[in-house]
Amino acid sequence: MSTLRFQVVSEAFKKKALAVTAPGACTSEYFGKYVFGKEQMSKYLSKETLKVIQDVIDGGKALDREIANHVAAGMKMWAMEMGATHYTHWFQPLTEGTAEKHDSFIEYAGAPGEGIIEEFSGKLLAQQDFIVDDTLCIPTVFVSYTGEALDYKTPLLKALNAVDKAATEVCHYFDPSVKKVYSYLGWEQEYFLVDEGLYAARPDLLLTGRTLLGHESAKNQQLEDHYFGAIPARVQAFMKELEFEAYKYGIPCKTRHNEVAPNQFELAPIFGETNLANDQNLLIMSIMHRVARKHGFRVLLHEKPFAGVNGSGKHNNWSLGTDTGVGLLTPGKTPEDNLQFVTFLVNILMAVYKHNGLLKASIMTAQNAHRLGANEAPPAIISAFLGTQISAVLDKLEASTSEEAIMLDSKKRMRLGVARIPEVLVDNTDRNRTSPFAFTGNRFEFRAVGSSANCSSAMIALNSAVAAQLTEFKASVDAKIAAGETKEKAIFEVIKSYIRESKPIRFDGNGYSDEWKAEAAKRGLDCETSAPLIFDAYTSKSSIDMFSSLGVFTEKELEARNEVKWETYTKKIQIEARVLGDLALNHIIPVATRYQSLLLDNVYKVTKIYDKEKAEKLSAQDSAIIEKLADLIDKIEVNVQKMVEARKVANRITSEREKAIAYHDTVLPFFDVIRYNADKLEMIVDDEMWTLPKYRELLFIR
Repeated sequence: MSTLRFQVVSEAFKKKALAVTAPGACTSEYFGKYVFGKEQMSKYLSKETLKVIQDVIDGGKALDREIANHVAAGMKMWAMEMGATHYTHWFQPLTEGTAEKHDSFIEYAGAPGEGIIEEFSGKLLAQQDFIVDDTLCIPTVFVSYTGEALDYKTPLLKALNAVDKAATEVCHYFDPSVKKVYSYLGWEQEYFLVDEGLYAARPDLLLTGRTLLGHESAKNQQLEDHYFGAIPARVQAFMKELEFEAYKYGIPCKTRHNEVAPNQFELAPIFGETNLANDQNLLIMSIMHRVARKHGFRVLLHEKPFAGVNGSGKHNNWSLGTDTGVGLLTPGKTPEDNLQFVTFLVNILMAVYKHNGLLKASIMTAQNAHRLGANEAPPAIISAFLGTQISAVLDKLEASTSEEAIMLDSKKRMRLGVARIPEVLVDNTDRNRTSPFAFTGNRFEFRAVGSSANCSSAMIALNSAVAAQLTEFKASVDAKIAAGETKEKAIFEVIKSYIRESKPIRFDGNGYSDEWKAEAAKRGLDCETSAPLIFDAYTSKSSIDMFSSLGVFTEKELEARNEVKWETYTKKIQIEARVLGDLALNHIIPVATRYQSLLLDNVYKVTKIYDKEKAEKLSAQDSAIIEKLADLIDKIEVNVQKMVEARKVANRITSEREKAIAYHDTVLPFFDVIRYNADKLEMIVDDEMWTLPKYRELLFIR
């Protein structure tokens, strides 16, 4: 018997690594080839226009229309010489991912029929323009006619502006020359690769991005031999070409390696400014899919495509830095530098403490809900890990008086009354992999972000929360200074109160433990696990007040975004329920019934050949299996029907929030029940009859 499964498995084993050739002798020859960057601008723009552009980029100002038209003309010339015939505004809708509508450069030269010209004006411009195939892509904002943001980029830019303004003002306590503070992001993109043939033979992977059924392999990740092993040849060829393509788009890929789960991998770039880094991540996800197909793979970006092994995250390494080159989360060499470091560190802890529910909502999706709390993923409770040395510094400051903490030497220079914060703190820890928000020496690693996510969601919430907190901090310090306290003492007293108040968010232990869940609840942290209810954090009074005070979101925009989140959650679960029902009724049960018929036929033949006593003895095992099959088939059929009925009831609910809650509470629970019984059948039914590629094939064919 040759099923589709065996055919695709056989073909997968025959595939070899493709030969991949570098586009140039060295990376610098083609880096940023498809991006209208400084090198391209210097060739296609006048020196005067180029100077204005540089001033605009450095100062974050808008282009005036005349200059914009000059830039557009140069960009059009460059794009057409690169083979582009169309342009698109490349935007980031609320449904995640990116969206495009392509338009040709051509316009009528005069009246219709009088010939055409290629036209592209300044009103169409944005920053970070690049070319994909024959299309000039323009990263852009997407807003309604009445001004509400309909995308992720608009509020991200507002959040970055807010944190720049607030952080710059706080920096002036320490260095009045600071003019700008940048938010930096370094994402780590985890993903799975699956052979394309095996992928096509799994309807659940094809339609939902994850396996809704499948018994775990006898061997999965327990030996960690994939994590510590060599990169498979086919995969390495894919990685090489992916990096070559990324370099052409100015994406500075730095790291590639195996991850813990079989067939799981990771890539990461050099850190960059948050807005640019986010665009690059969205672009690299698109490039990954395209390159993977050339190599006979499909990329899985779902947060939990396989049960029983690690899910995939997109750790967001986040930091702040000044235009003077100072990292605000880097311990310094002087007491003043370290007071600045402690000031920003503690304010970030306060922001995370106050808005821990919002930060969790910013990374929550139907997909990420499967990942959080299991197999290397952070728990669904936001806490911050600092490590023993930084914790000790904060504890000592909390226990100190202002006179002890802020001391002056003989020359009236400040001495911070704690031991010098050692340089070894930079990456001196394992980052506590059970922590959702871990300090790693010069940055925080927001580990809870999911693999398929748009980083903007997390970055909007985090940068906004920090901006609001820094604004509050400055108001408190200024009030104390106005009351007659010295600047240093005012800063210390506010920081000391923040250290004490934010202590509940600090946790260096095992985030997976049941003890932590109980402790987190006692500390007042958000412990909700239902995705639809977690989204409520966006429309809490604290979130509305925080976002509206910064001008990042209005209450109306927050309410609208939650409607989208609830509707998207419902549709994800709805699709999975339909696929699961189809697999159970049209794949699993027919195969099990066919196997059951073979066993029944065997039992019948035994009874015709042997006497009753011997026949019963010889057929006892088959008879037991027949009964077990019948029991499992019945349980699957009953629960699929119950799931369908629950879905029908939920679909009659008109409120998007209540419908999402109903899908979570009444439809989703059937998934595990149906899967449990189907996976039992997989272990009983003849392997040659099973039609769906198994975990041992999906995870170990490379």
